[in-house]
Amino acid sequence: MSDGFTRVSTGNRGLDAILRGGLPANRLYLLEGEPGSGKTTLGLQFLQEGVKQGERVLYITLSETSDELRGVAASHGWDLAGIDLFELSSAEEVLGEGREQSILHAWEVELGGTIRLIQEQVEQVTPRRVVFDSLSELRLLAQDPLRYRRQVLALKQFFATRDCTVMLIDDLTTSDGVRDGHLHSLCHGVVTLERLTLDFGAARRRMQVQKLRGVDFVGGFHDMAIRKGGLQIFPRLIASDHHTPFAGDPTPSGIDGLDALLSGGPLRGTCTLITGPAGSGKSTIVLQFLHAACERGEAATLFEFDERVGTLMVRAKAMGMDLQKHIDGGCLKIQQVDPAEMSPGEFAALVQTEVEERGVKIIAIDSLNGYLAAMPQEKQLILQMHELLSFLNQQGVVTLLINPQSGLVGGMSTSLNVSYIADAVLLIRFFEAAGRIRKAISVIKNRGGPHEDTIRELRIDTQGVRVGAPLTEFRGVMTGTPEYVGQAGPLLEDRGLEP
Repeated sequence: MSDGFTRVSTGNRGLDAILRGGLPANRLYLLEGEPGSGKTTLGLQFLQEGVKQGERVLYITLSETSDELRGVAASHGWDLAGIDLFELSSAEEVLGEGREQSILHAWEVELGGTIRLIQEQVEQVTPRRVVFDSLSELRLLAQDPLRYRRQVLALKQFFATRDCTVMLIDDLTTSDGVRDGHLHSLCHGVVTLERLTLDFGAARRRMQVQKLRGVDFVGGFHDMAIRKGGLQIFPRLIASDHHTPFAGDPTPSGIDGLDALLSGGPLRGTCTLITGPAGSGKSTIVLQFLHAACERGEAATLFEFDERVGTLMVRAKAMGMDLQKHIDGGCLKIQQVDPAEMSPGEFAALVQTEVEERGVKIIAIDSLNGYLAAMPQEKQLILQMHELLSFLNQQGVVTLLINPQSGLVGGMSTSLNVSYIADAVLLIRFFEAAGRIRKAISVIKNRGGPHEDTIRELRIDTQGVRVGAPLTEFRGVMTGTPEYVGQAGPLLEDRGLEP
């Protein structure tokens, strides 16, 4: 590595990416977090990686029993084979000499004696990796903050003379509830895990690297989740790290009138926002672009927050779009997203995987209101969405965003002002003409190049998506109450399409 450190993998791909390669070897690290935040799981992943590398590893536990550790491992499909356990228990007698795991009465052993026993175990096993769980028990044994810190310093000095990477676990159960800044200064690096309880939905977890001496890492909070198989960490997306060259050519929808509005279609590496009231055809227009991309052999993905996939498939088929054949062929992927169960960081990781592993050329998100539901703070949503769109733009991906507006008729508004982050905006409105409720579509901005400033009629029925000729005699479109005062000739009717 350019920083001169020899790295060891943590056994967690996401954390290794955040650390830009792993932890510097032969150093002392602090892994802190409240109970239930995932510390034990990450510690076991760290040791499991050592076992895979053929290293001797040691788990020193003052808080959990071996049965509890085996239960954690079994929940992830692991076993503890290859991991030496040194256990201090409150309910067992000391095992005979030479056994793999030793059990002692923690409350009967003075702190200094406990430290000596740990040192003897380390000297006997000579591990390359050690997890010490947890420092809270040392605090209880010490009873005095100064004595506790002296013993932690003694542990650091002891491990400094050995070829060993150590992870100290702290569950932050101090009597005053204040984090130990002195402990932070003693350790080479500090990783903090957090568990957040929301008003609704699953608890959210996140982590951050507080410090790592002499090493560049990805700062800030990173979302994570505990799943079968271990702790999944989703590094914060930084768009500038993923730039690739591409040609910004148009992406047609296969509908001549619709493509004419954008001078051939959305450009690659741009984001198009499709906005309008419920039922105006936003999702169907997105499906038309996805269908056309798959017909050209380009991979496409739809992330569906709102509508059920089954309903979507039935509606698309009724309009002449056979999406199932593209799904079966692997060209199209429609993924239902439950915003109550997924963090924004995990969603960004899903999008990144689609682009980098499947080579997706067009991505659609239906809708931004659903994405908003995944975020408790709107300001963070805007920042994360901006970074995600920047990543997609730099990868040459066409992004389609659906932004529903509240209300069906009259003045309309949106709960989320994201139009500024879109390169093009398609606006759909209802209007009344010839005794019927109709739909009008127009482009109100296009950073990627020229666009029509006309208003065209949009019709969606069993014949599919149809876009008519420009409707010149319109008024009130921008106020949200369009009115057509022209003749019936330019309007789309069942008898055919006006050229």
